[in-house]
Formats: sequence, structure tokens, C-alpha cells
Amino acid sequence: MVAPSYADAVNRLLAAMPERDVKDRMRFAELGFPTSRDEDWRFTSVKPITELDFTAATIDHSASLEGCVFTEIDGPKLVFVNGHFSSDLSIVNGLPEGVEIRNLSAGDCPELTEDEDVFGVLNAATYTDGPFIRVADNVKFEKPVRLYYLSTGKKGATANIRGYIHAGLNSHLTILESWEGENAGYFNNSNTELHAADNAHVEHVKFQNEHARAFHIAGFRATMGRDARVLHHSIALGGRIARNNLRVHLNGTGIEAVLNGLYIPRSGQLIDHHMVVNHAQPHCDSHEYFNGILDGDARAVFHGRIHVHKGADKTDAKQTNKNLLLSDDATVNTKPQLEIYADDVKCTHGATIGQMNAEQIFYLRARGLSEEAARRMIMHAFAGEIIERIECVMAREELDRLVWDRLEETDNQ
Repeated sequence: MVAPSYADAVNRLLAAMPERDVKDRMRFAELGFPTSRDEDWRFTSVKPITELDFTAATIDHSASLEGCVFTEIDGPKLVFVNGHFSSDLSIVNGLPEGVEIRNLSAGDCPELTEDEDVFGVLNAATYTDGPFIRVADNVKFEKPVRLYYLSTGKKGATANIRGYIHAGLNSHLTILESWEGENAGYFNNSNTELHAADNAHVEHVKFQNEHARAFHIAGFRATMGRDARVLHHSIALGGRIARNNLRVHLNGTGIEAVLNGLYIPRSGQLIDHHMVVNHAQPHCDSHEYFNGILDGDARAVFHGRIHVHKGADKTDAKQTNKNLLLSDDATVNTKPQLEIYADDVKCTHGATIGQMNAEQIFYLRARGLSEEAARRMIMHAFAGEIIERIECVMAREELDRLVWDRLEETDNQ
């Protein structure tokens, strides 16, 4: 049943959105927005989203990539403005044989996995467009594919974006994804589905820098075949409410899945990472490393669950969440979980929440650094634990500079 306080919001949202799938519209109307009674949403209230005056976001032909990340990196790019494909800003010509990059609505697409998450259902019911990337078997595409999502809509402008990525047998693919926005109060709801076939290697870097008063809900679902390797990096800075739902399914032997995350919310922001990693086969590794730096009355949520199915022996799974609080008013809710039904496994999980180490500051000051410089060095090293794991060198170096700038701004507030 839809919570009475949110029933009107559900009706207003569906009335404003384009109709993509009647069945999923009915499912969303039945499910409604989540409340604190839903365990997966206990620490993240979507009430501010339900209060928006929803309108369907429209394309803005004056939008540009000026000031965006990854613009100096060579390679194809797909650009979506307010959820709509921009052919003027995109570059997909000159692709080698076996590589297909286009917007989703420009051609056929395999049937996507049915979602259980309510925002995934909403996305399936109303999405406008999104990226379609397919790399054929035995193709190693060396140039990163850049995905840009620009938002210029006013308060209440709502975009639902859906993406499909397929990396074939023995293929190699790097994706650099950027979210940028300039106005307060818009709402982006995205869902990306990745299929990594046997022995595929995929690195996916997501930089989320939405407006600090905007709303960002994102789903990422990866299904992996035998000996596949997927690295997913999430650098989250923006959003009044930003939620990342990660679902990874290890469906073959010899798989390695690495999920990295860095979040740096400021006052008035909430950044939430919610993930489930399913080990369905033996001899697989998964590692999740998430670090957060919070200032003011910022809030963060980490909910990670590793599910090791019966028969998934020789699983090696590690989950770590570390948080650095720069203020007495900052709050973190962290819940790492292990759900194990196999006997011969090596699984660990842990979480830490603390403030700046006074002994470390004293040590650095004794060697000539000012207190401000010592604090920034400690924060940068803490953030660097995540950034250094990005394999794409140019992306890693650029994001390192951007995070350093963010930490300097944070420390000067």
C-alpha cells in the first residue's frame, strides 16, 4: 500500500512523466515511495523528493560541457541534457568494428532485468533515453567511453535515464561517467545495467557532482560471467539526497568484483550507498572499500551486504567502510553485513567512524606544516585510499585534483 502522505506525490509524478511501460507504472503506483518503515530506507527519508512539483525535464540546447570533467580525455562521448540525448554535444564517429555506442532509443535493446527496487520500477515505467554500449567478443576497446549527464532544469524537473552496457567475451571496456547540475531542486533517477561476459574486463568510474540542493537516485546492476573482472568507482560530492543502489551478481567461477566509493558531503547533504553482492559460484573474489569525509551537519549512510550462496566455496570477500567526521554535528549510519551459507570461505567486514587524529596533526606540525596544511594532508591521504585504485590514469589524476580542491574548500568553511 502507498503511504497516505505519499499517495498524492505518486499520482502527481506519474501524471507528469511520459508513459513507457503500463505494467511498471501500475507497479510503482502500488509500491509508492519508500518510508522509514522500509528497512532499506530506514536512514534515508525521501520526503523532500515527494514534496517537489514534478514536471518532465526537457532538453536545453544551450547546455555545454564547459567546466566538466574528462573533457581532455580522448574517446567517444554520449551527452544527455535533462535526460534527453544531445547529438550536438556527443561524438560517436570512427568507432572500430565490434563497438556500438549510441543512445538507447536510437535502436533495439535487449529486454532489461525487472527491478524490485521502487525507483528502478519508476525508471522502467517512465525513462526517456540513456546510453547503449556494446563491445563484441574479443574486442579490447582502449579509449574510454565518456558519459555526460547535464541538468539545467528548474525545481521539480524530473528525468529518468536508463543505460545498457554489454562487454562481450574476452573484451575490455572503460567507462567514465559524469553528473553535473546548475540549478537547485531537480530530480534525476537513473538505472544502469551492465553485463560482463566470460573473461571481460570493465572499469566504470562515476563522478557525481550534482547541485547541492538537487536529488539523485541511481541504480547500478552488474551481472558477471566466468573469470570476468569489474571495477566500479563512485566519487560522490553532490546532491541534497544522493542514493546509489549497487547490485552485483557473480554468476561464474574465477570472478573479481571491486566496488570503491568516496563521498564528501557538506552541510545539508545526505549521501547513501546501498549495495548487495551475490556470490552464486565458488572461487570468486569481491572487495568493497568505501571512505567518507563529512563536515557540518552532513549525513551519510552505508549499507553493504555480501550474500554467499550455498556451494559458493572458496569465496574471498572483504567489505570496509571508514568515515572521517570533521564536525560534531556530522552523522554516519553504517551497516556492513555478511550472509554466508557456504562453509569454506574467507569473508571479513568492518566499519570505523572517527575524527581527525590529533597525534597525526601534531606529528606533521612538528615537521613544519601548519595545522591547516596538516589537516588537508590527512584528508587527502584518506581520500587517496579510494582514488588510487582507479586504473584509468588520466581519470585518476583529474579526480585526485578535484577532490583536493573539494577538501580545501571543506577545510576553509
